[in-house]
Amino acid sequence: MKSEYIPDQTDMQILDSLQDSFPLTSHPYQVLAERVTISEEEFISRLSRLHDMGIIRSISPVLESKHLGMHAATLVAMHVSKEKIHAVAEIVNGFPEVTHNFIRDHYYSLWFTLIGKDHDRIDELISEILKQTNIPECDILNLISVKKYKADVRFPL
Repeated sequence: MKSEYIPDQTDMQILDSLQDSFPLTSHPYQVLAERVTISEEEFISRLSRLHDMGIIRSISPVLESKHLGMHAATLVAMHVSKEKIHAVAEIVNGFPEVTHNFIRDHYYSLWFTLIGKDHDRIDELISEILKQTNIPECDILNLISVKKYKADVRFPL
C-alpha cells in the first residue's frame, strides 16, 4: 500500500536507529523507541507504515561472512525462462551458502550471491546448482567478488 506520505524527522530518526547497535533483548523496539524518545507503540506503528510504503523492506542482521570462515563470495546471474524461474529459485534457495537472490526483468533473470570457504568451494556450489537446475553453464555469469565495498546509509538529522 504505497502512499504519498513523506517521512518526517521522527521517521528519519527511526531509520537511523535501525542501522547499528540493534538491542539484543526481548523488547528491542522498546529500547529503540526510548532512543528516539517516542513510545514503543508509536515506534512499531511507524515501522509498519514505513514497511507498507516500501521504504523498509526488512529488518535483518548482516553477518560478516569472513568471521564465519567464508573467504570467497560471488554474484551469479542466470538466464532462466519465465516458466522455470520460481522452480529454479526454489532450488537455489535450498543452498545455505546462498545469502539472497532476486528476479530481474533481464536476459539474466535470476541473480544470487554465494559465499564459500574458498573459490574452489564456490565452483563446486555453482556446478551443483547447474546440475540440479539443468541450466547450461553458458547461461550463467559468475561475477566473483574482488573487493568488498560497504555502503552505510545514514540520514542527516
